Amino acid sequence: TWYIPEIENYIASAATLDAFDVDHIDLIALLWQTGYLTIKERRKTSFGSSYLLTIPNREIQTSLNVLFISYLTTQTHETLQFQQRLHDCLQVGDLNGLEASIKRLFSSIPYNNFTNNKLQNYEGYYASVMYAYLASLGFELIAEDTTNHSRIDLTLKLDNKIYIFEIKAVDKPTGKALEQIKEREYFLKYQGDKSIYAVGMEFCKQKRNICLFEWRQY
Repeated sequence: TWYIPEIENYIASAATLDAFDVDHIDLIALLWQTGYLTIKERRKTSFGSSYLLTIPNREIQTSLNVLFISYLTTQTHETLQFQQRLHDCLQVGDLNGLEASIKRLFSSIPYNNFTNNKLQNYEGYYASVMYAYLASLGFELIAEDTTNHSRIDLTLKLDNKIYIFEIKAVDKPTGKALEQIKEREYFLKYQGDKSIYAVGMEFCKQKRNICLFEWRQY
């Protein structure tokens, strides 16, 4: 199980990159061997060489995350429709439409993805799906965006808008996702000429979908 944002800037050994076992294919090796990842920097240490990997460009980042979405959902034929709806909502600041689109995406993830595991209990799972979904649109997306107080889960940059997302996995709605953005003043980092939308999303572990979607414009 991977936290998808960590795939970019992943540090791998030469053995990992050269590995190819048909029965146990390593995801990082596969992505590197197929061109979705490239070597950004070689590092030498006392215990051997390691490689800092990156996604070569935004076009490849988009296509890679489309593959992740198609793998996650049952409605692969609707991937383009998912993208178009989300793209349009983000462009015009339609937060109600954004919520509906995200709910529909998570509803399309099959139940058997959760058998024999507890993915639904971890914020990283929901953040990974959101990352893949947003990164597939081709906008600039920053995971774990550092501020002087903490880290923003996801920051999405459009030409005239900034979206700040805080994601929580909860047993019941708490309101803490949006509250955290306000208390830690994440929006101060981007105050300027663009509209800023702070979005708190809480995902119910039992329902495996959004149970609270709150937002505020700055």
